[in-house]
Amino acid sequence: MKKQLEALLEKRAQLFVSTERAQEDSIVEKKQQLLKKREAEIVKCELKGQVVRKQQMGEWLHVDYIVHYQFLIEQHGWMYIEEKVEPRRARFTRGRLVEEKQMEAVDASQAPIRLEREGKKEAVIYYTYDRIKAVKYAETWWNSYHPAFPKFAVDCTNFVSQCLYAGGIPMTGYPNRQKGWWMKNKNWSYSWAVAHAFRWYLSGEHPGIKTIEVSTPDQLMVGDVICYDFEGDGRFNHSTIVVAKDKQGMPLVNAHTTNSRMRYWSYEDSSAYTPNIQYKFFHIVDKP
Repeated sequence: MKKQLEALLEKRAQLFVSTERAQEDSIVEKKQQLLKKREAEIVKCELKGQVVRKQQMGEWLHVDYIVHYQFLIEQHGWMYIEEKVEPRRARFTRGRLVEEKQMEAVDASQAPIRLEREGKKEAVIYYTYDRIKAVKYAETWWNSYHPAFPKFAVDCTNFVSQCLYAGGIPMTGYPNRQKGWWMKNKNWSYSWAVAHAFRWYLSGEHPGIKTIEVSTPDQLMVGDVICYDFEGDGRFNHSTIVVAKDKQGMPLVNAHTTNSRMRYWSYEDSSAYTPNIQYKFFHIVDKP
């Protein structure tokens, strides 16, 4: 079983750097297409696997494991490392691999579509947003979890909220879960941890964070935020923070759930991507 998994990872790594279209693997194919669009290429790819659980069910052996991808990417003479950590499951019978796939996280939250409006008479909370501190936090914790905060199965928005808080964005609204943006006393607002509520919080008027919604991703700066509605159905389900810009001036992002570092902003190489995807681009005002 161990040798089969190692062989599978080696084959998958070779597919990413192959010059041929990997039509038998849709994610590899999407990655190759996205790189071509960006005038970039994977120079080297390394995959490391770690088994986290084995479960025998009759003649079937289910093996859950984590794959850590590292892509060395070259774009117009500039090179950087993109990383991603992905949970996967393999199924064996009589020592033979019969199925292998990515495991999807399920968001079980029941956040409201809209949040309560904060009173317009509330005084503005003045702050200074330190983008460097926010990005340093995103780089430090992209593949781990700060012990001072809870960890969620779908952790993307919780992670981005922590980054913004590290950068100096003030919490507001406690203890009303439908109001403001906060994490306190082992409880949190919907906007802190749920992607759809977070998207609406960023769009609103608050005594705390101030944002400007821009129309294109190249207008964003490091420390800004992107929200994703993968299905295009009006309900947003992912959040990322911009940590760098590529040679074309487009954002590279860090994220949780599928823990990712320096990932291209559009997520066209994601299994969650659909042609109906919608984005919201939020530039954070440094000083209100």
